[in-house]
This record gives sequence, structure tokens and C-alpha cells, in this order.
Amino acid sequence: MELKGKKVVVIGAGKSGIAAAKLLDQIGAQIVLFDQNESLDIESLIKKIPPNTHVYAGELPEEEKKDAALLVMSPGVPVDTPLVDSFRALDIPVWGEIELAYRYSKGRLIAITGTNGKTTTTALTGHIMRDWYTHAGIDGQVYVVGNIGDPYTGIALQTKENDTVVLEVSSFQLETIDEFHPQISAILNITPDHLNRHHTMEAYTACKEAIARNQTKDEHCILNMADARLKEFAQNRCIPRVSFFSSEGRIDAADKPSMNLFYEDDHIYAAQRSSSEGGMGGVSKLMDIHAMKLLGTHNVENVMAAIAMCAAAGVPMERIIPSVCTFEAVEHRIEYTATVNGVDYYNDSKGTNPDAAIKGIQAMVKKTVLIGGGYDKQNEYDEWIESFDGKVTYLILIGQTAEKIEKCAHSHGFMNTVMATDMEDAVNKAHELAKPGEAVLLSPACASWGMFDNYEQRGRIFKELVRSL
Repeated sequence: MELKGKKVVVIGAGKSGIAAAKLLDQIGAQIVLFDQNESLDIESLIKKIPPNTHVYAGELPEEEKKDAALLVMSPGVPVDTPLVDSFRALDIPVWGEIELAYRYSKGRLIAITGTNGKTTTTALTGHIMRDWYTHAGIDGQVYVVGNIGDPYTGIALQTKENDTVVLEVSSFQLETIDEFHPQISAILNITPDHLNRHHTMEAYTACKEAIARNQTKDEHCILNMADARLKEFAQNRCIPRVSFFSSEGRIDAADKPSMNLFYEDDHIYAAQRSSSEGGMGGVSKLMDIHAMKLLGTHNVENVMAAIAMCAAAGVPMERIIPSVCTFEAVEHRIEYTATVNGVDYYNDSKGTNPDAAIKGIQAMVKKTVLIGGGYDKQNEYDEWIESFDGKVTYLILIGQTAEKIEKCAHSHGFMNTVMATDMEDAVNKAHELAKPGEAVLLSPACASWGMFDNYEQRGRIFKELVRSL
């Protein structure tokens, strides 16, 4: 679609919307930026956006819709609102910010989605690819963008044919793709999340699967074999070549030239057919998991997914494994913060749903005082409570979901719940309750909204409070 000189409406004035507006300005489009927040600080916003942008807050004038060539959605904006429907009724195409970026970017695209593990896997994949570019002297850049923090639209126009974009993609972003087409994709897992937005697991699952919708049979999709939904997807709807990874024991070789990876006896193995036609090949031991700096089985899964993607991108295994071993954990994901009076404190603020928080608990090797609670995304907490398995000594609760989680905990026989008014109160109570030799873990199982701007702010405040004890 030729957008030069055309009017494009961008909904959402956050990072994604601002980056989209800047891209549109560079290609010569006329920009209308709209945010439904009536109290939006327009003066402050105007300093961050192209000078000729028309800005509206609260309500978008009808005349701005009628001659628009395109609507660009920020991922935080629901797609089933009357406003969006009104654009569709006028036959105006609706793209997400990543669709816009894709149309103007060059080079190879590696895209990663899943309920949990996206950020770590995206960062690790980018780390491996950057190491390979440096070692091999490749004339190009590796960009790590998307839901991980920096919008795809912010770098799309800079990309060149030798570049690689490693993109973390959320279900919100995948709702609004059209031609979006990674050469290598991964779906790490699918567990209940964001049901307040997607309403059903079927709709949520379909969004995740859409990452591979436009891939060809000769391209690659990396899937978690331990996830029943993804096994079914691989068998019935996945067009590209599938490589599986599994943390639940040995699996067979994949179709040549792909590989399957599995975790067994503290090692990661690759199962791959030989290069000779019809050859069965075998299993090779890739690495001892204790050589890496990441904790927990969930991180072994993340590592296997990253290895499979980088191998599909042509990086030799002898370069992949050393890069895995030098990779540090990402901020806010089971991040060691400090030891105070013999108690270790960990920041897992990125544990924004029960499944992610379960993995946080499973990574702990000490008795743990747990801080949880936050915004209600309509999730259930039974499996999270059951995962405590004698390891959690106290559950300190904050936020909108505190009473709901306490009721759930008591129904499962876990009675050591403590209510806190805010994060400072929660950290102080944890400090009082935790004994030397134990741990305190912030792993909320809930989103941060309502109390914090985002999970990053929640994690930073937790770390500041711990370090001031």
C-alpha cells in the first residue's frame, strides 16, 4: 500500500503509537494520532511526535475517519471496540504496529510468541545472533525489538537485506497482522492469559498460531512438544517445517534439515537426521545445563527454542552453545536482587500470569516468602497455589486480586496469607517473616496495572525497596 500523501490514523499514544507516527512521517504520510484517554497530556506528547501530526484525545472527529487510507492500532487497544468497527464499516484497512513495520523492513525476521518465556528467549536469540554476526564478520545488524521494549516501527526503515530482526510478539500484536511473515517463528507455550481481552482460549490460541500463518513449507516454526495445543497445531494447521523442543524426555529426529531438541539428565540433546538422503542420523549432546546462567526448567525450554531458531538461521552449533553460556538473565525474570540478613531476594515481576509465576516458584531452591497479586485478568489461581508444594512459607498479597487469591489459597488449605497495602508494606512484611537461609520472591501471577505503569516499574520499585532495607 502506497501511503505517501495519504492520511493514516494511529490509535494509541504510547511507545508503539509514537514510533508508528515517526515511521509514517518519514514515508510522507499525513498523520492523525488519537488516544481515548481524555486527560492525555497533549503538550508533553507534541514534543515527542512529528510536528505536523494532528492529535486528538478522548474522541476522534468523524471527518478524520472518512478520507483515511489506513488505521494503525497500538497493541494495548482492543480490536473489538465501536471505534475500530466504524473504520472497518468504511472499508478502511486495520493494521497493527508490527504489520506497518513489517511492510517497510528488510532482511531476515525471527518472531517469537508464547504465553511465557518470550522476553528471555527473544533476548537470548538476539544475543546468539549478534555474537555470530561479530564472529563471522557479517556486514549487517541484529535488532531485538517488539514486545520486549523497543517498537518494531522504530527500526524498520533502518534495516537492510543482511540484517536480522528478532521480534517478541504478543497476542495483542498478532490480532492485527495481514502479510506479516517471519522466516523463522516460535510459539513457546500456550496457557490461559489475557482472557479479559480475547474472551476464550480458542481465540487466544488462534492469535498465537497466527505467527506462522504466512510462512511457507520450507521455512521454520519452533514448537513446544510438551504443549498439547501446539502438538495439535503442528499436526493439523502448521504450514512451515516444524522443530520441536521438549523438557519431558527424549524425542525423535525431525525431518531433515531441521532438528528436535530435548532435555534429559541435566543435558540438552539434539536429534537430527543425517544429511545423506534417507539417513536416520542420531542424537548429539549439546550442553550441560549447569554451564548456563539461567535458573529453572522453563529457562531450559527457552534455551532450546533459541538454539533451534539460531540453527535454522544457519548459525553453527559450535558458536551457539558458547553464546548461551555467556547470556545473563533478563531484568524482572527471577532476577537476583540482594541478600539481606541471610535472606535472598528475587524479582520476578514479569511473572504476570499464574503459569509464569508457577515457573518462578519451581526455580526456587529454598523456602520462600512469596509476594503476589495485582490487576485481575480473569485468571484462576488454583494451579499456582497447588505448585507451592510446601516450598512457600507465606503468601503476601497486594492489589485488586488480593482477596480473590486469598480465598483460593484457603480453599486449597494454604492458610499463611498476609494482606499488604502496597509494595512497600509487602516488602517490609516479607522482611519480617523470612528467616535466614530462606528467600523472598516477587512473582505476582497478575498484571501490574492499577498500582504501577507496567511490570518493569513494579520490579524496579521492589528492587529499590529491598536495597533500602
